[in-house]
Amino acid sequence: MGNCNACVRPDESPENKPNRSDQNQKGKKKARERKPNPFSEKVASPAPIRVLKDVIPLSHRTRIGDKYILGRELGRGEFGITYLCTDRETREALACKSISKRKLRTAVDIEDVRREVAIMSTLPEHPNIVKLKATYEDNENVHLVMELCEGGELFDRIVARGHYTERAAANVAKTIAEVVRMCHENGVMHRDLKPENFLFANKKEHAPLKVIDFGLSVFFKPGEKFSEIVGSPYYMAPEVLKRNYGPEVDVWSAGVILYILLCGVPPFWAETEQGVALAILRGVIDFKREPWPQVSESAKSLVRQMLEPDPRKRLTAQQVLEHPWLQNTKKAPNVPLGDIVRARLKQFSVMNRFKKKALRVIAEHLSVEEVEVIKDMFALMDTDNDGKVSYEELKAGLRKVGSQLAEPEIKMLMEVADVDGNGVLDYGEFVAVTIHLQKMENDEHFRRAFMFFDKDGSGYIELDELRDALADESGETDVDALNDIMREVDTDKDGQICYDEFVAMMKAGTDWRKASRQYSRERFKSLSLNLMKDGSLQLHDAVTGQAVA
Repeated sequence: MGNCNACVRPDESPENKPNRSDQNQKGKKKARERKPNPFSEKVASPAPIRVLKDVIPLSHRTRIGDKYILGRELGRGEFGITYLCTDRETREALACKSISKRKLRTAVDIEDVRREVAIMSTLPEHPNIVKLKATYEDNENVHLVMELCEGGELFDRIVARGHYTERAAANVAKTIAEVVRMCHENGVMHRDLKPENFLFANKKEHAPLKVIDFGLSVFFKPGEKFSEIVGSPYYMAPEVLKRNYGPEVDVWSAGVILYILLCGVPPFWAETEQGVALAILRGVIDFKREPWPQVSESAKSLVRQMLEPDPRKRLTAQQVLEHPWLQNTKKAPNVPLGDIVRARLKQFSVMNRFKKKALRVIAEHLSVEEVEVIKDMFALMDTDNDGKVSYEELKAGLRKVGSQLAEPEIKMLMEVADVDGNGVLDYGEFVAVTIHLQKMENDEHFRRAFMFFDKDGSGYIELDELRDALADESGETDVDALNDIMREVDTDKDGQICYDEFVAMMKAGTDWRKASRQYSRERFKSLSLNLMKDGSLQLHDAVTGQAVA
């Protein structure tokens, strides 16, 4: 259900957390000291959903803690947290992906988890597919115990190496094609192949590369067509946007990955979601910019055939493996593709925590009048008076106040504002949402937020100030993430962020590329319909190939 990258202190693991009731009492005491909250009392929650009914083997319907010790947090994804996990008997180090049920807000989310477990349990063992060891479910989480991959992400490994060649890209492409072939032979369509879903098993030079995520995968039968728009925009095949597709989409996605491996940028790119979709539908591939003149014709030939717009003419996974460029990867050129590719890959994936932090700062400096308005709205929406606003309460509350926001936008608001990732909004998080909804971002608010980061009052946010502000609770900050933020926001490239650059970042629209899975589904479904209406998108009959009116 998504790759995880953020790290926290080991002593915050589930096994080491203090008693929940003790924590609640301490939290309430602190709340009373700050300001009385009439909505802070706990209420009984409805019976928990059973996500993995008829999926988990009977032998695994025990407490996960009986067999495994959950250790430090390895990372966070859209739906939960991944922990280091140790088998109590064998002492084997594993990974446990704990999916929060509170994050599973729709029937589609729940079905995704069930299907992910079913698919990972069904697929035969393969050296390039992460192995699911066990599954557990309790009232709060679904736990997937799987083999540990601690060798890092695909692009990170490439960037870390000083020497990157076409031969190295060929080896990766062959591995991905073998995974796709194995999935298709077993009636599984992955639907979300992208570099982030591939990890190396360990840090050794020749460690196997493994696909780790089957959250959007489905079982399929020969000839069966699907219409649900899923996946990650850069890697979507044109027929996905046309909502009439089959397993050929995986070969397209693998072709996009190969293109990026060879040049460092995606073949279909634009600033907006509509721009990306139109680029995919046009299907024009650039083989002129660096380093393509140095890339072999055989490699370019394979990319073209994998990115064939017509799925009936596109290579199958088996045909990809039979292509001359992959038949003997040792014959692929071993000449470095150049630093430009490595530099591009390093910039490719950015997580901007900067804006979230700034919104919280603005929330803390609102006027008394603004706070009263927000308090009233919080009380209105918090219908069960538990001091928190759930997704359903937010949705119902927005309807009450006449909001015209569509459900995908409400989901996106929830995702962005739920900073601690517990599936509900506390008062502080709710304030951040309200700021966005009521357009409270004025110049004074931006000035206050800017001053929070600009500790020395120089008029610029410098790298060390950004590092201190965005450090996690252990005091650590991901240096690469900081550099990515600086690179994204510092538009004049002077090594610091001025006030105008800060405001431009705050006013920028939601980045759809970082959106939740459900949000992406809804947005691209809507986009597909709009493209059909304006004539940009032509649907074709799967049998005759004729355009459908």
